[in-house]
Amino acid sequence: MYPHVDSKPPVSVTAPLVAERRGIWKAGRVWIGWIEFDVLLGDIHSLKGKRAVIRPILADLRRTTEASVAEVGDQDLHRRAMIGVGVVAAGADRVTEVLDRAERLVAGRPDITLLSARRRLRHSDDD
Repeated sequence: MYPHVDSKPPVSVTAPLVAERRGIWKAGRVWIGWIEFDVLLGDIHSLKGKRAVIRPILADLRRTTEASVAEVGDQDLHRRAMIGVGVVAAGADRVTEVLDRAERLVAGRPDITLLSARRRLRHSDDD
């Protein structure tokens, strides 16, 4: 079954199973959350101008939230942008805290208008 001399699985496969049976180790739960911002930019007339506004926002979000951040939509429109922020943590409260911080940062920017913010929160046990 296993390509080892003594036909035992590697330690990395068996150790967690043995530890769980003994009650030493419990499987962790993972919370995944994300938020999508639909923003209206100021008086922008080119994609280069859009990039000059969006890049500092993305950098601020990355720095203050330590989350994954990207422009996720409306790349071909000059005055609109979709920005996504994704977080993975062991607790729902931590995910919510980071997403709240990201929303406050985007909403507080004077150079853009936040049109909508859509957020989701999922648990690793969700189907």
